[in-house]
Amino acid sequence: MRTARSVLRVTRPVPRVSHTHGCTSAGTASRARASSPSTTPAGTGVRRSRHPSHPRGIIVTAHPPNGPWPRRRRARRTGLVALTAACTVVGNAALAGCGQSRDPDVYTVLNSSTDDSYHSWDAATLERCGERLGVTVRQQSVPANQVMTRSLRMASSKSLPDIIQFDGSEMPAFAQTGGLMDLKKLGVDTTDVPQGIVDYGSYQGTYYGAARTVNTLALFYNKDILGKAGLEVPTTWQEMRETAGKLTRGRQYGIALSAGGAEDGVYQFTPFMWSNGGDETDLDGPKVVQALDYWKSLLADGSLSKSTINWTQADVNDQFMAGNAAMMINGPWQVETLNTKKDLHWGIARIPVPEAGDASVGPLGGGELTIPDIGDTAREKTSAKIINCMASEQEEVSYALNSWMIPANRKAAATWRKKVPSLSSLADQVAVARSRTAKVGSGWTSVSLALQSAFQSALTGQSSASALKHAQARVESG
Repeated sequence: MRTARSVLRVTRPVPRVSHTHGCTSAGTASRARASSPSTTPAGTGVRRSRHPSHPRGIIVTAHPPNGPWPRRRRARRTGLVALTAACTVVGNAALAGCGQSRDPDVYTVLNSSTDDSYHSWDAATLERCGERLGVTVRQQSVPANQVMTRSLRMASSKSLPDIIQFDGSEMPAFAQTGGLMDLKKLGVDTTDVPQGIVDYGSYQGTYYGAARTVNTLALFYNKDILGKAGLEVPTTWQEMRETAGKLTRGRQYGIALSAGGAEDGVYQFTPFMWSNGGDETDLDGPKVVQALDYWKSLLADGSLSKSTINWTQADVNDQFMAGNAAMMINGPWQVETLNTKKDLHWGIARIPVPEAGDASVGPLGGGELTIPDIGDTAREKTSAKIINCMASEQEEVSYALNSWMIPANRKAAATWRKKVPSLSSLADQVAVARSRTAKVGSGWTSVSLALQSAFQSALTGQSSASALKHAQARVESG
């Protein structure tokens, strides 16, 4: 990391090693064990991963254990709910941060940019924006899975930062406490932001989170393997099943995807569920059952490894890079790693759909810049100006080119598309992508946990209908 200059002071507390199960997102930050890459000893054999929702946010992964993930996650969620409730009880006095003395010319952004590259890119952005506005902007970076709990603790101790970057799937939980400001009322501009991305940053109709860049999923394929087999890139489920079957030989599987890694698997299931007309409000509906049955068919064909129930998205990428999978479902956060293997010739396309002509609907992932209620309108308006600068066309293009994400701003996205035409399919996919929390808000966590359990059951023998019936009952029971 470079040394900060006078306008920017960087605060980087050394994070402790912790377990994370959230997306990545989809976010960030992929999800088995998390710690800062900068604090991981060399030669430990632990691999860095990328989070779908928090690009490169501190992700060090190994195969997740075979123990009861949902039970452990439920315990963590219970603690989070309790903490959220505590903040709600404390009320506006706590959220206002009235007990904190603030330097009028120094602003703080809490984010998950613990990765050296992302931290330096954010440092440069904040430095430029600070110079334009005549203030100093600091960043405080913590692991992606700690942003929510850290924010709630800071709220209760009246020490909230000026801006918090949440994962899109977590923002509603904090908004539910009443602790976030309406960005539109503070002057955050959404003129050139697609409605789907505005919705991604909204909770109950109020715009709380501004995205600089977003991400989604796509089909990556090995050009050499498909070319040698004389096969075209599949566009429908049937074509993908047939193509994957023909490409499965020896140790090489036709397709790799993540059905494990906690939220990773759920993130990867959404395009199959949504493109088939399924919905997170009706998990045991026939369209969702069909989507999970499709995954089971790939497994039954032998085109998909049985290890998929343990794989994170980082594991999937490893399999693809090693030549153990001819195709994979993954996201743009893997591009930099893919490019390190010069003899790997890969392409990217939309995720196949049930029938020709259907829309390929993927999940929106990425961080959202929010302004907590600190009880100081003038300061909050300056924070909004900082966000407008960070989300400006020039800054979005710069950040997106570094991170391989897609700019949220239409004009920035058009410029980005010209500079990286090989990833234009991702931009197309983002145009019709959906927010995971748009319909269920903070209830997404319950949906995610229920689906994670359903995958483990259905992909190890239980019927999809039975597994998803149990998942729906679990969501309804709270």
